[in-house]
Amino acid sequence: MENPARAVANLIARLGKPSTAEMRQALVAHLRGVLEEGHASAKDLLAGPRNGLACAERISATMDGIIACLHIAASEHFYQAVNPSQSERIAVVAVGGYGRGTLAPGSDVDLLFLFPHKQTAWGESVVEAMLYPLWDLKLKVGHSVRSIDDCMREARADMTIRTALLEARFLIGDRSLFDEMVRRFGAEVVEGTAPAFTEAKLAERETRVRRAGTSRYLVEPNVKDGKGGLRDLNTLFWIAKYAYRVDDVSELVAAGLFDRKELVMFQRSEEFLWRVRCWMHFITGRAEERLSFDLQRQVAAAIGYAGRSGQAPVERFMKAYFLVAKDVGDLTAIVCAALEARQQKPRASLSRLLGSFAKRKRVRALGHPDFTLKSQRLNVIDDNAFRRDPVNLLRLYEIASRDDIAIHPDTSRLVTQSLRLVTAQLRHDPEANRIFLEILTGRRSPEPVLRRMNESGLLGRFIPDFGRVVAMMQFNMYHHYTVDEHLIRSIGVLAEIDAGVLEIEHPLANEIMPTVANRRALYVALFLHDIAKGRIEDHSIAGAKIARKLCPRLGLSEAQTETVAWLVEHHLDMSTVAQSRDLGDPKTIETFAATVQTLERLKLLLILTVADIKAVGPGVWNGWKGQLLRTLYYETEIVLAGGYSVIERKARVEKKQDALKEQLADWPETERNAYLARHYPPYWIKTDLARQEKHARFLRQAESEGRTTATAVETDQFRGITELTILAPDHPRLLAIVTGACAAAGGNIADAQIFTTTDGLVLDTISISRAFDRDDDELRRAERIAAAIERALKGEIKIADLVAQRRAPPPRGQTFQLAPEVIIDNVLSARHTVLEVSGLDRPGLLYDLTTAIGKLNLNIASAHIATFGEKAVDVFYVTDLTAAKIVSTARQLTIRRALLDVFAFDHDKPAAAKAKAPARA
Repeated sequence: MENPARAVANLIARLGKPSTAEMRQALVAHLRGVLEEGHASAKDLLAGPRNGLACAERISATMDGIIACLHIAASEHFYQAVNPSQSERIAVVAVGGYGRGTLAPGSDVDLLFLFPHKQTAWGESVVEAMLYPLWDLKLKVGHSVRSIDDCMREARADMTIRTALLEARFLIGDRSLFDEMVRRFGAEVVEGTAPAFTEAKLAERETRVRRAGTSRYLVEPNVKDGKGGLRDLNTLFWIAKYAYRVDDVSELVAAGLFDRKELVMFQRSEEFLWRVRCWMHFITGRAEERLSFDLQRQVAAAIGYAGRSGQAPVERFMKAYFLVAKDVGDLTAIVCAALEARQQKPRASLSRLLGSFAKRKRVRALGHPDFTLKSQRLNVIDDNAFRRDPVNLLRLYEIASRDDIAIHPDTSRLVTQSLRLVTAQLRHDPEANRIFLEILTGRRSPEPVLRRMNESGLLGRFIPDFGRVVAMMQFNMYHHYTVDEHLIRSIGVLAEIDAGVLEIEHPLANEIMPTVANRRALYVALFLHDIAKGRIEDHSIAGAKIARKLCPRLGLSEAQTETVAWLVEHHLDMSTVAQSRDLGDPKTIETFAATVQTLERLKLLLILTVADIKAVGPGVWNGWKGQLLRTLYYETEIVLAGGYSVIERKARVEKKQDALKEQLADWPETERNAYLARHYPPYWIKTDLARQEKHARFLRQAESEGRTTATAVETDQFRGITELTILAPDHPRLLAIVTGACAAAGGNIADAQIFTTTDGLVLDTISISRAFDRDDDELRRAERIAAAIERALKGEIKIADLVAQRRAPPPRGQTFQLAPEVIIDNVLSARHTVLEVSGLDRPGLLYDLTTAIGKLNLNIASAHIATFGEKAVDVFYVTDLTAAKIVSTARQLTIRRALLDVFAFDHDKPAAAKAKAPARA
């Protein structure tokens, strides 16, 4: 941009003798062009040299020029002070992020209008003349008008204002006024208050991080305010600047806070985060700070990432992002340690003497001469401790885990600097592997220790296959964390089950955990279950190969190694069967039991599955999934114990019928027997006694009222679902009507059990996910859905029209590319053909699928609905109208084509559709 004074003069010369209004209008038009040109040149710096910091600095410099033009126009042309008094002086100051000299395209412009004393009428006019054009330019301006005394008073009282002034930068106006403010700020506010400022900023960071997400490995991170984001770097520099009185980050090396390598890490992290943030603002056209799935693919393409070795470009980009976030975490620890050491005060001599005796006693208890305590934290005796014995790298974390001691940040820093000592020799050292296994399977929660090992870089260096998944994200809405963070969190869940603290939430896992014989194998298998993610080969199979290679190194026996490998290879089986198979079908249980083979494996797989699902992210685990897993466990346990013959099954039905007869003792004998005869054997096997009694009384009441169509609702907080029971005359499109009514009313179906009575009625149990925590709110919602279902079944409303109103695809619909798959299987069930349909989820999908199945003249016996983020997996047990399986190849092709068409939009039918065996992920 040309010299601001010359730019304003040239503008006036071109206009001749403009009025104030004409001048303002011309000025805004000119500055709009300057702003657009500045943004365009900044974007070129992103696309060409790929320098995010240079882009942010260019936008800031453009803004400096705009502010200077406005000040000159306001103070020298609009409101020129002919003979200014001492009070008619003003300094325009950039504060906050703008004060650092960096702005993203959508950032706020924070300005301080500084006066020597109270604001004058002239000053008020100048400020307004500057602000109105900025607002006309559609800029978000944060401004304050203060005297120097105001600044001092408010900075002492408010940490936010103090922080903003810490980064104050002179733009234009009276320089001496600004210099006086800076001098007094240092003397009256900063001097002697570094500890209080540091404490306040770190507490503020904790609050901010808690709000944005406590893990730096969330797969949709907040680039500005999230853990490991730009605000963390800002906070580090604020604290360092305040405590060390430096003006530039490069001065922190001379101050002794960073070494050269750490300074480069800071600068590299800052540039990368600015590059990502600026692209996000340019792409969205607004101040978007959350790196959502929608944006990740676009930012990865803009930066220039390409796919490589089984990883998509977006996954490689996000891995780079998370590694930078980890570096920011390391820098945070370094600064905190330095400030802690700086602020420590020596105690009085007697207490110091007594303290030294106590300390020597605690140090002896550590059990190794290379370790000591510093500030009540575990430290090495000197900087050569790891070089003398590389096993000390692992021993450090073993002692920390065993004695529950925090590791001194200086020592964590030394671990990172000593990673070159982790050689093949150390990886195969029996003592090193013994220690690692002890850490992994320790009775104290191993999760925080493993996380510390991971953040120092040691975990990925000692277990190279784990190193490959560090900071690796999976581009889907199901997984909330990176792969390494998920694995560590799953170990934390297992440790809680092991300690017996999750009895209420996971009663079965809690009950069987003390009975497992292979506790070590379980911990190792859980640690390795996703370790082969991101490879071309199926991660379960590849993970089992890694387990067979790694377990002997860790000291596991041949039998333990085989158990670990089996668990890793089959870690998805129990979840898949529980959520997408008919657990009342004997063939389902027999097939699963044939895979598991032993009761010990069944126990291990159940606990591993619980920990795996629970660690995926908040809200993924719910009581409904727990109920399905418990049902599968108990049913499989019977088969493994030698049960489930046809005779035994008949006896189970009779036993259940007898139990219900006892519950219905208030009914006449003839009525009881007639009711028992109305249900086929699968009903008695699948339905528990409490629900059978509710069904019996529900049917009796409906018939006494002369109704063939009726509904009942019930909430279940523990399972996290609400049950709708529906009675209606049987016809093929019944489930389509029910699912349509649920979709129209906003009900998310988790499962559907369909039972046909011998007298031609259908008794459906529909489980929908809860929307409210309070039962009364949830019941009102469920009753609205039930009323809509009844009206639809009676033909009073047209379901297709109601569903169409909710048909708009979700905002992220185009973000994920997921080809639909249809599997038709006649082996999984003895009586039914199993249709497994998977594809991109959307409102009304289940209605569309059940409508298509109804039009194909298929009867649905049961439906099992699962959603994994953006992916829907819906399984239907069906027969034709003669209750036979679908065996004709031509008929199967027709079914497959009709179901695939459900996923095809009008503009691309039938592109991208494919039908093949599913690749489990």
